[in-house]
This record gives sequence, C-alpha cells and structure tokens, in this order.
Amino acid sequence: MLKNYFKIAWRNLSKYRFYSAVNILGLFAGIVFALLIGAYIWSELQVNKNLRNANRQYILTTRSTDPNVGYELATFGPIAKSLKEEYPSLVENYYRYDGVTSVVSKGDKHFREGLQIGDSTMLKMFGFEVLHGDVQTALDNPYSVVITEEKAIKYFGKTDVVGESISIQSFSGGNHDFNITAVLKNLPTNSISNLAKDYPNNFFVPMSASNYFGRQGVDSWNNIFIASYVETREGVSAKDLEAPIRQLVQQNASDQLKKIITVKPILLSDYYLQQDQGLVKRMLYTLSFVGLFILLMAIINFINIAISRSASRMKEIGIRKVLGSMKRQLVFQFLTESIILVSIATVLALLTYPYLRPLFGQLVGKDLPSLAEFPSYFVCLPVVLVIVVGISAGLYPAFVLSAMKSVDSLKGKLKTAKDKIILRKSLVGFQFSIALIVLIAAGVVSHQVSYFFSQHLGYDKEFVVSAQVPRDWSSAGVKKMLTIRDEFSKLPEVSDVSLSYEIPDGANGGQAPVYKFGSDSTQAISMQILSPDEHFLSVYGIKLKFGKFINSTGSVDSSRIVLNEQAVKVLGWKNDNDALNQQVRVPGDNTVYTIDGITDDFHFGSMQTQVPPIIFVNVTRTHSYRYLSFKLKPGNISQSIEVIQKKWATLLPGTSFEYKFMEDTLRKLYANEVQLKKAAYLATVLALLIVLLGVLGLVSLSIHKRIKEVGIRKVLGASVPNIIGLFAREFAVIVIIAGAAACPFAWYLMNGWLNNYAYRITIGSQPFIIAISLLAGVTLLLVAVQVTRALKQNVVQNLKTE
Repeated sequence: MLKNYFKIAWRNLSKYRFYSAVNILGLFAGIVFALLIGAYIWSELQVNKNLRNANRQYILTTRSTDPNVGYELATFGPIAKSLKEEYPSLVENYYRYDGVTSVVSKGDKHFREGLQIGDSTMLKMFGFEVLHGDVQTALDNPYSVVITEEKAIKYFGKTDVVGESISIQSFSGGNHDFNITAVLKNLPTNSISNLAKDYPNNFFVPMSASNYFGRQGVDSWNNIFIASYVETREGVSAKDLEAPIRQLVQQNASDQLKKIITVKPILLSDYYLQQDQGLVKRMLYTLSFVGLFILLMAIINFINIAISRSASRMKEIGIRKVLGSMKRQLVFQFLTESIILVSIATVLALLTYPYLRPLFGQLVGKDLPSLAEFPSYFVCLPVVLVIVVGISAGLYPAFVLSAMKSVDSLKGKLKTAKDKIILRKSLVGFQFSIALIVLIAAGVVSHQVSYFFSQHLGYDKEFVVSAQVPRDWSSAGVKKMLTIRDEFSKLPEVSDVSLSYEIPDGANGGQAPVYKFGSDSTQAISMQILSPDEHFLSVYGIKLKFGKFINSTGSVDSSRIVLNEQAVKVLGWKNDNDALNQQVRVPGDNTVYTIDGITDDFHFGSMQTQVPPIIFVNVTRTHSYRYLSFKLKPGNISQSIEVIQKKWATLLPGTSFEYKFMEDTLRKLYANEVQLKKAAYLATVLALLIVLLGVLGLVSLSIHKRIKEVGIRKVLGASVPNIIGLFAREFAVIVIIAGAAACPFAWYLMNGWLNNYAYRITIGSQPFIIAISLLAGVTLLLVAVQVTRALKQNVVQNLKTE
C-alpha cells in the first residue's frame, strides 16, 4: 500500500512538473540559505567551546568607573596568580600573558609576528593539541618557544621542527635565538591566541623572557596591562570570585587605582559573544532573524501553492471516492505527495551545501563547518522540517477536500472556496510582509554601512600608509628612530612621516585616569593616551583648534600635553580655549602636566562608539613607539611603496616592511557590518526570488482556473492592459495591506538595531518606498508576463477546455 502511495504521488508530481518545480525551487532556496546562516551562527557559538574546561574558565577584565569606557582586556598583573595561591579551594589554575609583536627571523625570512609572553600553564590549562614536543616542559626555559604548525611550515617547510631555533628581535633592537620546544596543531579561533585581532598569537614564550622584551613588572600591582585567565574548581561560579577579587584589589592596589577601576570575571565560553559591547551577539541575532524570515517565506510560499493547486484536483478526488477510496487513503495520498516535495527540496539543499559553503564563507569572512562537523542532533532538524512542512502543506487537501461529497467533487464545487481564498490571500500577505521587512532591513543596513564610510572621521585616510618598526624603548632608541623618520621624510614620494605608538585603527594603546590639578583624584576621568611626535597631525590631517602641538626636537618639555575637544569637555571646561595652559595630573604620577593645545575631535576607532577623551603625550617622554606613518604624495602609489621599501631595507636592515593603508584598516573596523550588509543583500535576492516563484505559481494557477474567462474577455474586446489589471488588482491590494503591516514592524526592528551605534542614520521614508515599489513592480511585471503569455494561446482551444 505504501509503495502505491509513492507511485501515485510521483505520477502526480511528474504530471504537474511546472508547479512541482516552482514549489521545490522556492523551498530549496529558503532551506539552503537557512542552512548556511545556521552554519555560520553555530560556528560563531562554538568559539572557545573547544577549550578544555571552558565552562570553568574566566577572563579577568578591568572596568573603569567612567561609564563611557568599556571593559579592558587586561588587568592587574599579579591578580590571577594571587587568586590561585590565596584561594586554592576556588581556583584550580591560572594563565597570564603580555602580548607583543616582534620580528621573527630564520635565514633570509623576516616577518613581524604576534607573540605571547606567558605562564607555562598555557598548554596544560587550555588543552591545545600538541603535534610535537613535551607539554610538561615546553615553556620551562627562558629562551624556549612554542609555535603552531602553520608557522613551522612558513619558516621551515615542515612541522616536526622541535630542536630547531628561530631568531626573535628584542625591543632594544638585539636578536636572540629561541629553541623550539613544541609545535601546536593550528589553533581554532579563540579568545586566548586571538584576543588581539590584528596580530593573532602563534608564538608562545615563557614569562621568564619578559626582560628580554623589555616587559617588566608582571608581578607589580601597578601593572594593569596583563591579560589574565583563571580556571575555577567544580561548582565555583563567577559570583564566588567577586569577593576574593575585591579583597585582593583593596589589599594590594594603589589608592588611586582601586578608586577608579574594578575587576570582573567573564566566562570564557561567553566572552567572544560579549566582547566589543556585544557586537558579535548582535550580528548573530540579526542574521538569525534574516535566516528565519527567509525560511518562513519559503515555507509559506510552499504551503500557499499547495493549497491553491488542490482545488484543481477536486474531480480526481471525486472519481477516487466513487471507485472506493476511503478518506484515510486520500489523506495519506495528499500527505505523501507533500512530504515527497519537501524531502526533495531538503535533500537538494543538503547536497548543494558543500558547494555553496566556501562561497558563503568568503562572503561572511569565516570558514563554515562541513555537514560532518555538525553535532549529531542536527540529523533531526531536516527530518522535523520534512514532517512539519509536509504535513502543514498537505493538511488542507488531505482533510478538507477528501471530506467533500463525491457529487460535489465531480462537479468541481468547493463550498469552502471563500474560506480558501481568504486563507490563500492571508498567506500571500504574510509572505509579502516578511519580504518587505527583509528588503527594508537590507536598505537600512546598507545605508548605515555607507554612512560609516562616507562620514569625515576627523582625519585624512587617503594616501596614508603605516608600518610597524623595531623597538628600542629608550631615550636613545627614540632619538635614533626620529632620525630614521627624518631620512624617510626626504624621499620625494613622501609628503610627511610620523613616529607614534598608536594609529587610528581602533586598537587601544593604553588609558590613564586624568584629573584637574588641585581637585580630588577620585574625580579622574579615564582617557585614551596617544604617544606621537610633532608630525602626527600633519600626516593624518587632524586640525589643531587652539594652542600648539607637541615638539620632539630641540629643547623638549615632556610635561606639555595636548587634549582633544572631548577631553576638555569631560574635565569640566566650558570653552576649549579655557583649558589652554591649565594643569592636570595622573594618579600615581608626580608630574604636573600643562595643556599646550586643543585638537578637533576625531574617530580614533570606529563610529560604533563615541569619540573618547584623548590626551597626547610626547613620544620622547613615553619612549614607546610602534609605527611609522607615511603621508604619500598623490601619483603612482605602487612606485612610492617600492621606494619606501628600498629605503627601509637600507635604514632598517633585517626587518620586514609590512605596511597597511589606512583605508584598508578602516574597512577592518567595520568588518562585521560589511559582512552583515552582504548577507542582507543575499537575503534580499532570495526574498525576491521566493516571492517571484510564489507569484509565478499563484498567477499561473489563477490563469489556468480562469482560462475560459480570459478567452471570453479577449473575444469581447478587452484590451491586454485591462486583463492584466484584472489579475494585478488582487496582488496590488495585498501589497498595500502587507506594506501597512510590515513598515511599522520593520521601523521598530531596525531602529532598535541602529540604537547600538553612537553615530547612526535616521530612518526616513526612502527604504520603505523603495521596498514597496520594488515588490509591487516585480509582482506586476510577473503578472503581466504570465497574462500576456496566456493571451497568446488559442482562444478557441481554451473555450473548449472542460
């Protein structure tokens, strides 16, 4: 009997190939898009989950009392170790590291790489897979290093390189050989080696090598720039750590620091989603809604066409009942056909996924998992989809039509026609509403991303190239690098050159609490510290509003500083020029700083957050630098880069010239938004495709049912536009009603999304008008094409149709 159901179902599907293909294609598009979106979301949710005991591991973050400052990734150097030593019943293990970049060399290969100077507990605590070497002793010796297989192949062409050595440059310009003691399997994305996004860490050296890199005071409570992790014992929660953390800070931190910062543990398995003010989590929520809407559209489209086509089979049902078919058999027959269609669409989606996976991965900038990598329970999802959608689409013909009297079925009379039409129009309206929401959302996302790139950031990004330089963080090292800077500035292709610790790339170089001289230090405001030379404003085109900028040559008073407008505002001066020659202090620093100048505000990072208060401190005082920034003259940029590269090899031999354009850096700041924009565009195309398929199927069915009416109207002289209007009027009303329902919801949804950004667009009428016009235009065009095709058929033949 079951075989007979499938055989008859297959015959019916083959008989109505066009409608079967439309139904399968629409549902396939929705399923495969939802599958790709789901794969991306699942892979993002798995970040840090593969770490050993990630559900008991916490990253210790620092929070400033200033509400405008988010969580810092680093904290007090000794706190993780102290928690382990003083609270062994709560903390089982800890790991701390100081992240740096340095030039790694092997033979004639020189590359700047990200390094972690960390505790030897790293390998044991997180469970990174070791391909070669001994986990227990890999980080015991000062000049040992653990690398990943990717870097082993990069420098040696093979992975088994334990016992080999590489040269790593110190911050004083020297070089020392480090012995490779272990090779790790390439690390998946995580919040340990990938905490610094620009330079993921693939080299791990022991904490005993800190002095070599000029990083001292890891066990000093005045050092608040150490990334720290703790692993708790079973049953210990974040709340259990809060009191011990507060006690350690109160006992050991300076009075100034304990007043302005607090330490908060964040579960490592959740940290990736919460970082950057929950940017990743917001994107996942948005993509979830998009994927769900597209899948829902496809399902509604499938059900709607199934219901619409069912009426054409009333005579078939009547004949079957006359020949003795029972209602139960008819129910199973219709459900079988529906389930077969859903099964075909689902199988096609699963078969197509491996081919679309790399393409979609490029779109969102992430490698997506293969089907084999999904958890075992994923097998249930396609099965549930087939059953739920198949039964939903087959319910109406299975129960309503099979319950009709045989006489009514043979006559083609459908007593529930009015209810059926209302249901069909409701489903079409709901489908159109979802399509409009997707179209409007895509328009708003696109406008917001374009707004980011079109706004003036307060500095010039064109023709600016930056490159990291070897460090010698001493007075002599700064002086030498300033001399090298001057040599680069003599190149005819270069307009100006600046030496600084930071560039406007969103990376937080450091912060310090600042307060007015003579006021209470508890009123200190956390500010971003920039350490540039006197050419910084010229290279980046930042405007000096009042006073003068810092001076790095001649007689230098390193206590002279410069603030931006926001810093002046948060310190309490009403007018910018009122701050000139005023004095400020930093808790724990005996120096009294005098304000020499005020710059315009500029976006040091992305426009997702407010412009922070910024204090410029002369690089000759901090002795810390990382970048040379080149302002190139317009012209042949490639040739200019080649000239700089040759000069670099002369002035900085043995170091690689790895440069980046500020425009490329800016794109990285909005990488998530750009990916969301691309996904939204893809969703828009799919939404229109599904709508097109749905309208195509429904119009074709409607014309098929009313083919005699069309023929009679044509014979009586009705024009083509009149007949097109007859069919289009029905869809036009549905579009208007759908627009009225979708627009308020879309506005509410997207306005909430935009509220996550400090600088945002105002939602005007444009995205709503474009979305409704596009949907109406596409629908009208498809109706016109289908009606025109029908009018070209033989009228006599159509009028003979029974």
